[in-house]
Amino acid sequence: MAFSPDVIVIGAGVLGLCTAAELGARGHSVTVLDPGGANASSVAAGMIAPALESLLEDVGPERAALLKRARDLWPDFAEAFGLRLYREGAEWRGEDADEAIRRLRALGFAATASAGGLTTSDDWRVEVGPALAALRRASGVSIIRGRAAAVSGEGRRWRVAAEDGRVWFAPALVLATGAEPAIAGLPSPVAALVDAITPIRGQLTPVTGVSLPRVVRAEGVYAAPAETGVVIGATMEPGRRDLTPDAAEAEAQARVGLALLGASASVGPTRVGVRGATSDGLPLAGPSGEPGLHLALAPRRNGWLLGPLVARVVADGVEGQPPAAEAAALDPLRFV
Repeated sequence: MAFSPDVIVIGAGVLGLCTAAELGARGHSVTVLDPGGANASSVAAGMIAPALESLLEDVGPERAALLKRARDLWPDFAEAFGLRLYREGAEWRGEDADEAIRRLRALGFAATASAGGLTTSDDWRVEVGPALAALRRASGVSIIRGRAAAVSGEGRRWRVAAEDGRVWFAPALVLATGAEPAIAGLPSPVAALVDAITPIRGQLTPVTGVSLPRVVRAEGVYAAPAETGVVIGATMEPGRRDLTPDAAEAEAQARVGLALLGASASVGPTRVGVRGATSDGLPLAGPSGEPGLHLALAPRRNGWLLGPLVARVVADGVEGQPPAAEAAALDPLRFV
């Protein structure tokens, strides 16, 4: 049986669901095809962190301003789709806090000295489980469990076939497949863009028996409030796609994170996710160069921060609207 929505989105991570929700809010019927289970967006702390990402990645003013503008879309987006936004700020701990404060302020972020480092009010967060659930309930969006096996452009529409034989047709197709290899049938230039994405494996360890008022970060580690306590993360291992937790690495990660907090706690089962990254660290978002085919891919570790911005850019592309100012920085064709 074939089904024909206005837009098909392949992938139900944060970029796929934000894009689907945005398109649904604009009046489009959207089918999201996803195999189900955990993905990189669910194995995350939900940080919306333009300030400390800018500090830890040592970015310039232009990139910092882009991240901040992406963050500023969140209040309206959260209200529109029923997500709870936590705006308690974040802490950074490390040496030379005065220099870190100077750098953040030079980039336009708030920063004040605190015990062992600094505090910024510019970083926010969401709880990933409830946020993903809220996005899945967005009006106009249907979530279908299944894995896309092949796609093809047929005239003015795209055909998507699942592994179980189900078929969908739509005039617009959005790839939000994370770090997965290119799906069979993609035009070769788009397949090349997808396959150039670097997979980055990360581990996240939940702990119980300790609570936090806000995210705490340091070089190579963070601890973030979560529904059941705190999560400690996260490793960054480029080139790896395997999902088997590394027990020794998880134990070391939890030990460092708890030392950062000066706490002891019960350690839960480690979760593993694989996110995608481009060579410049920004996602591929917008028209692919092929009629009706759009990308929402590879946000590195900033998928939650960039979700509403990617959604706006991709939805504008689907509708043929003039692109937002930020669209050029995310243009999938910037590498061509």
